[in-house]
Amino acid sequence: MIKIDNIILAPLFTKVLLLSLTLHAVSHVLISQESKDPIKFEQLITTNEDWDDFLFTDAGAWRLQGDGDRMVLELFKQSKYQPPVRSPVNIALMRSPVWTDFTLDVQLKQTGREYGHRDMCIFFGLKDASDFYYVHLASVADQNAHGIFIVNDEDRRNISSFTTGGISWGDEWHHVRIVRDTHVGSIVVFFDDMDNPVMEANDHHFPQGLIGFGSFDDTGMIDEIRITGLSVEVDNEIFRNN
Repeated sequence: MIKIDNIILAPLFTKVLLLSLTLHAVSHVLISQESKDPIKFEQLITTNEDWDDFLFTDAGAWRLQGDGDRMVLELFKQSKYQPPVRSPVNIALMRSPVWTDFTLDVQLKQTGREYGHRDMCIFFGLKDASDFYYVHLASVADQNAHGIFIVNDEDRRNISSFTTGGISWGDEWHHVRIVRDTHVGSIVVFFDDMDNPVMEANDHHFPQGLIGFGSFDDTGMIDEIRITGLSVEVDNEIFRNN
């Protein structure tokens, strides 16, 4: 169920941006208008109809699943998807809105085994299948894990200016927050403790894009997506087959 205050939704994408083994990528987007006032967006997983609010790299790897008294979006196996460059394979992308500056709050639960790169990811600024940012939240930090990454028509690259040594997933739900300011380029990520960030970066490559969730190569659950920020309306879309 989607709730949005102070805005009429931009038109939903009429073709799948990321679909199974055949990829349709947005190659050109014209922006007609940017919202001047922040909007509040809420995506709750409550009915089977909420499935249609997402685009998947492989819909067969995802399902709507009960977890206690809540219904959630679950990544339960690996996606059959080969990205054009080295980057995460498991992505559930929200169809709209297209965000510029935002504060994102979401509940995440990791369901895989414990190891150094045990992860879940949040994607943003996504323009197409090889141009986006993602946050990789993992148990242990290194150059390829637990950081903020950019995919810019080449293999993913760590752009973090600060990270902690990692986070503890356990088997419970966690509150994750991302604060993005495109004017100064800042990206700040919080995990459970909303006063002390677990990672930071500064980059200006992608000033707007879609937001999504998933994992590089693990499993997990997503629920209670809330975003406050500025969005843009999509005036035109041109798709191409990769």
